[in-house]
Amino acid sequence: MQPELRPAIVQDARDGRVLMLAWMDDEALRLTHETGEAWFWSRSRERLWKKGETSGNTLAVEELRDDCDGDALLVRVVPSGPTCHTGSTSCFAPGL
Repeated sequence: MQPELRPAIVQDARDGRVLMLAWMDDEALRLTHETGEAWFWSRSRERLWKKGETSGNTLAVEELRDDCDGDALLVRVVPSGPTCHTGSTSCFAPGL
C-alpha cells in the first residue's frame, strides 16, 4: 500500500529556478529534516529514495515550506550537480 503522498516542488534556493517535482510522505519529510538532504517517495519503485543516491547529485535543503492548505511542499535546495536524470540542470529544461 502506498503511503499518503504530497507533491514537493523543488526550487534552487540561489536563483529560484524550479528544478523538479517529486513526492514526499511523512518518512521522507522526517529524513529530509534529520539529514538536511532531500528524500522522496518513488511512485515507480514504491520506496523511499535519497536524491543523488546513485548519481551523487544530492540536494542540500535550505528551507522547507508547506503551502497554505498543507497539501503541497516547497523544498528550497542547493543542488550539488544536475537535478534531472538526463543531466539537465532542471527537469523543466527549455523545450516548447
